[in-house]
Amino acid sequence: MIDPITLEVIWSRLISVVDEQAAALIHSSFTTVVREAGDLSAGVFDRAGNMIAQSVTGTPGHINTMANCVRNYVAPNYPIDSLDPGDTLITNDPWEASGHLFDLTIVSPVFYRRRGVAWFASTCHAVDIGGATMGGDARSLYEEGLAIPLMKLFRGGEVNQQLIDIIRANVRVPDQVIGDIYAQEVGNQVGARKLIEMLEEYNLPDIEAVSGQILDRSEAALRSAIRGLPDGVYGNTISIDGFDEPLTIACEIAVRGDMLSVDYAGSSSQVARGINVVLNYTHAYTTYTLMAALAPGIPNNEGAFRPIEVRAPRGSILNCTRPAPVSARHLIGHFVSQPLLTALSEVLPEQVIANGSAGLWNTMMDGLDENGREFAYVFFSAGGMGAGHNRDGLSATAFPSGIMGVPVEAIETAAPLLMRRRELRVDSGGAGRFRGGLGQVMELEIITGAPANHSCMYDRTGNPAQGLLGGKSGAAGDVRLSDGSQPHPKSHYVLRPGQRVLLKLPGGGGYGEPFQRDPQRVLEDVKQGYITLAAAKRDYGVVIDADTMSIDAAATATLREEPKK
Repeated sequence: MIDPITLEVIWSRLISVVDEQAAALIHSSFTTVVREAGDLSAGVFDRAGNMIAQSVTGTPGHINTMANCVRNYVAPNYPIDSLDPGDTLITNDPWEASGHLFDLTIVSPVFYRRRGVAWFASTCHAVDIGGATMGGDARSLYEEGLAIPLMKLFRGGEVNQQLIDIIRANVRVPDQVIGDIYAQEVGNQVGARKLIEMLEEYNLPDIEAVSGQILDRSEAALRSAIRGLPDGVYGNTISIDGFDEPLTIACEIAVRGDMLSVDYAGSSSQVARGINVVLNYTHAYTTYTLMAALAPGIPNNEGAFRPIEVRAPRGSILNCTRPAPVSARHLIGHFVSQPLLTALSEVLPEQVIANGSAGLWNTMMDGLDENGREFAYVFFSAGGMGAGHNRDGLSATAFPSGIMGVPVEAIETAAPLLMRRRELRVDSGGAGRFRGGLGQVMELEIITGAPANHSCMYDRTGNPAQGLLGGKSGAAGDVRLSDGSQPHPKSHYVLRPGQRVLLKLPGGGGYGEPFQRDPQRVLEDVKQGYITLAAAKRDYGVVIDADTMSIDAAATATLREEPKK
């Protein structure tokens, strides 16, 4: 048994180790997907594949799926004692790993004193994986790109050149894809080296004792948080855009003592489009959302997963079966947070937020650049978050994914695109005592003189984010070309030279009654350009003199009394 003070020091050291792992990966990366957006995860695992600690950067769709992948898939199929120093494993199996072929999970064992003592793993989004490019159009997994079963990427320190050659032959931008694979291996090896330094410093033979205590403490802390909830069943259902027709996500949360189970029975069936979600991805965003609401200070590791059970009907949109297409699974999977939080608002109104834009707006372009070479590029954008009981929603911020928006300069440097316009979207945040976060507006065009294929991955164009406890909905999203036509928000189309595409990202829902909002906050929103004078009067009952930019107190009081008559 390690004493509490030493354990705390070692825990902090482990966090620094995985942060160095992630930093090495990021600084070695060839793509803005990793360097700028942070679409990656990094973590350390014990011999059995239990995740102990994760880096600060990363997204739940990577880190939590990776945790299950290493424990349930990698460790059983390649026990650490069956491997040799210099071996590294790779897979992008959607059902075992992070839910679509674009994410590569790379796992490296750590050897110390001639014995396997730990694993380091990372998951990164590859900028291309072949197939029809990322998007929702595919009718089958086989159309979506190159599948890599669990296999050795390195053997005794030597790269599997045949696998590298296969990957290069199947992707549009091989240097970037292969470069990021090597960056992931670099990160894993940096983590391994730093872990060995820690073991030597503390004279530890391995991390088994450390792992056991950390995981048990995390489990106990989450069980304690769950016991703070009244036993019972809490449910909610939401509608989202879907591809050909709207889809339903239904959830039921059952609290029994220090255990919590989530059942998604009643959710829509899987569809013949690339927006289906594997159960591992559903589990990842379910556990993350519940921990964020119940116990945000608890480490996100294997111990915290133990008190939570997640179920979804086999063949449903949240537990699809092979070979369902899954390329744009985030468009559905990110939405599980919303019925969960709304269901919990019944008992935890101050620990949840209103619905937000949820799904990232992913924009993928491919075609020929100015020199006639193939290019493929994807960047991520976010609408507004929902408001909380004491704060406005964050604008242009991705929740629950945590992915960062890519700066305009990085986009224009990495791809032959011109961002004509990028700004916050006025009046897009749902009205409430606390306002929903704003979406954003982007206007893009291709500058190669040749057409480009634009794969749209956008949601909430038909079903805006709902407010909570009296709050109003945020604005729905919109996709429109400069000629006035509207592409399908989850399909491909050809962007012609001289055409521009205007993306209006959705806003988050408000929290509480809008007429309870402090008039001074409304005035400040108008001054900042977040809402218009008309919206201040219509949505908040606040009358503002346009010339003096001051509140007309008498007119405001009269207007706010009118609904009560």
